[in-house]
Parts: sequence; structure tokens; C-alpha cells
Amino acid sequence: MKAAVVAAAAAMLAGGVSAGRSHGHRAAHAMFEKKGLENRNDVCTPGCTTIYSTITGEMTILPPPPPTTTSAVPVPTTTGPITVPTPIPQTCPTPGTYTFPATTVVVTETTTVCGASSTVVPSGTHTLGGVTTVVTTATTVVCPVATTETQNGVVTSVIKTTTFVCPSAGTYTIAPITTVVPSVTTVVVPVVTTYCPGTYTAPALVTTITETSTVISGPHITAAPPTLGGSGKLWAMTYTPFTSEGGCKTADEVLSDVAAIAGAGFTTLRVYSTDCDTLPNVGAAARTHGLRLIVGIFIGKVGCDNNNPDVTAQISALKAWGQWDLVDLCVVANEALFNGFCTVSELTSLIQRTKTELASVGYNGPFTTTDVVSAWTGNDVSSICSVIDVVATNAHAYFNSATNPSDAGKFVAGQLAIVEKVCGKPGYVMETGWPRAGNCNGIACAGETEQRAALQSIETELGNKVVFFSFRDDPWKQPGACNCEQHWGCGNVFGA
Repeated sequence: MKAAVVAAAAAMLAGGVSAGRSHGHRAAHAMFEKKGLENRNDVCTPGCTTIYSTITGEMTILPPPPPTTTSAVPVPTTTGPITVPTPIPQTCPTPGTYTFPATTVVVTETTTVCGASSTVVPSGTHTLGGVTTVVTTATTVVCPVATTETQNGVVTSVIKTTTFVCPSAGTYTIAPITTVVPSVTTVVVPVVTTYCPGTYTAPALVTTITETSTVISGPHITAAPPTLGGSGKLWAMTYTPFTSEGGCKTADEVLSDVAAIAGAGFTTLRVYSTDCDTLPNVGAAARTHGLRLIVGIFIGKVGCDNNNPDVTAQISALKAWGQWDLVDLCVVANEALFNGFCTVSELTSLIQRTKTELASVGYNGPFTTTDVVSAWTGNDVSSICSVIDVVATNAHAYFNSATNPSDAGKFVAGQLAIVEKVCGKPGYVMETGWPRAGNCNGIACAGETEQRAALQSIETELGNKVVFFSFRDDPWKQPGACNCEQHWGCGNVFGA
């Protein structure tokens, strides 16, 4: 978490008071430390030798059937049994209006297939797709990549498992596809897609066809809206693996912390970044104690340009780790709009990039970004709304001078309701808490008694939709203007 405190920004919104403040992750904490990456064999790096290949998934381009002169419009049917939620090729032999009924697919075990992403390109030659990774040393690995093969004029998506040899440290793109287009064209690129067990649905589709012998790939089957949150009163706790002095905790120390959080009744941990071996250490501890993870890409003062090496390093670390069966949500940036680290367009682009890169290694879960209410309502965030699955906010009632501890839950619930209306999507609170020491901010006073009252209020009001901040105090921070930045630890309130 950043040590600097930003004064509360109060504004009347939707008949209520909104507090905005910066309460994020510590910037650039050992961001380039790659402990354990040397000599690993699970990072996709470039090379040349194909071990084997297996054709899976649906054809992305189909030859049209023989022309027909019949005037009747038959009811289309699928080309075979549906076992994974891939686009369904449908044949429309004559002009007319076709109705494709809603389709549901139940996936009973984790399944990897060729998915697809599309992009609009101008005329010319373009190299697209593949898997991009950053490595810090010469490494030989095996990983799956999605590509296409052409046989008898039919282009088929395939997954190839290939050995790659990276001769030195650097950034590499593995198995891209080169295509030549004569004009502005939407190009479909195959990607490795993994579907976790669950129910996937495609809405009914009505389309009008004006040409004979048309093959369309649709409707697309997507996962049902994600269901997050806890089943009881508690859901998640923020966790950063830092020592009191600001160093990195050992794997054993992390395991002990996570055991305490699980013992207190929490089901999920939110981590902000990938530094301090967060993914391997916290991931292993979460698996041991049956907890889920909310993972993140952290954006600091260096900004969120897609060429930012900090961003690239974090995405690469997530791709290399790849334990998606533990992950419920990926949060791209924490209060980046409020702090001026990203523009709306930059953040939209970054979320899109992260989605594409993580999809290439099998992550199919939901994405969001989190910010304070004033950032959501003070910007045109429609482009962000279009690329996230759920909306998220950080809401700290302490920074609203008119809120006493016993009303903290009502304040946080009000903040969440405002943000949910912005995107029209389900919302969750990624940070909320109360300091146990520090100054009074109007009637919002810090203290152990006040903290306990505030957290009880929040838990009662909407505990299964919030991530409490934070597990332990952070003595390594500066005290800040509120004299409270070091004192948000709340694990003991829950018996952790």
C-alpha cells in the first residue's frame, strides 16, 4: 500500500456523501525480483521444436455447401454434440431470417480448446496472436500455443504443445500468425482457451442472411455472469506479504498468516501485485488452506502505458504461475484513475491487453478494476464498463468526516450502490476498513473500539461482498496526514 495519504474528497452524489482517497498498494516493491524463475520449465519461451500437436475446437473457416435453389428457410441445427462452450458453426443455405435458440453447455471438468479473439486491421501484412512472455535468463520450456492449419482448403484451429528454447533474457512472442489483407478487415486469431467446470450459456440469436450458402459461427457461448462473494457474512481479506520493516516474508511466514485468515472464517484473499513471490507463496498457502484468490495488476506513479516494463513483468508473472483454478477475479489497477496514473482510454487498453494475454494461457475468469466513487462518477467510463465483468470500488468510511463508526456499513453500502449504477453490473468492494489508531476526522475517530464497531457494522450490512483492509498493521509506511496509515490491521478483530 502507498504510504502517502490523500485528503478525503467529499461530494454530494445521488443524495449521499462520497469519500475519495488513495489507499493503494505500495508502489514498486521489488517489482523486478524474479525469485525462482531461473531454471524453471513452466514459462512459455521461444524456440523451434514441436513435440506433438492435437487438433481440437471448432473450424474457424468453413467452405460453403453446394448452392441451393430452394426458397424454404430450414431451421438450422448444430454440426454435432456440444461439449465445450465454443462458437457453434451454423449453415444458412438461402437468404432469410434465421433464429438460433438459446443454448446451454455444462462443463463437468476443466477443458482446453482453441478459442478465438478478433481485431480490426488495415490493409497490409500483420503478425498477430501467439503468446508473449518476458524471461530473465536462458530457459527451455514446454507450453501450448494456438495456431491454424490448412488442409484441402479448410482452415482449422489447433493447439500445439511445443518446446521453446530462449537463448537469453528478453521479451518474446511465440507462434504468432502472419496474415495479408487487401483492405480493412476483422481478423480472427485462435487462442488457447481453458474452461473451468460450470454452466455456460448463449442467448437466442436472430440474424438476417442476404446471400446463399452462408456459414456463420454463432451464437457465442459465454460463461454466466460471475458469482463472487462469500456464502456467509465474511468473504475476503487483503493480504500483502511484507514484513514490519517492508521486506518480503518467507513462504513459511505467509503460510502461517494465511492459516490465521482461513481460521477466522474468510474464504478469499485479495493480493495486489506479483512482487515478493506473492503468487507462488500466497498461492501455495491458499491451496493448502482451501482459500480462493483475487489477483491483481498494480499501477503506480510510472503510469499504465502498455509498454510499461512494470506492467509487462506482472502480466508475465501471472502467465508463468497460471494456477487459474484458485482464481475468482483479476483486478487490473487499484485507484489508478483517482490518482491520475491512468486515463480512461489507457486503463481500458490495459484491461483489454491483460484479458488477451491471460486468456492465451487459460484464464477465462472475470476481470474488473477498482476505484473510489468519485473516479467512477467523475469520468466517462463507458469504455471501461464494456471490458469488465463486474464493477468494484474502494470505500473507507473513516475518510468521510460525517460518518461515525457504527454507520460505516451503511456508508459503504451506499458507495457500492452508486458504482453499480454506473456500469449496470454487479459490484463488490475491494477495500474497506477502519484504522485502530490515528486522528479524528470530524466524528470519524480512529481507535480500537471504533475499529471494532465499524467492522461489525460493515460485516452486518454487506460482509459477503467486501474485502476487508488489511490483515496486519504496516509499520513500514509513513504515518500520513491522518497519522493512521500504519494502523489498518484488523485481523485480530476477526480472531485472526
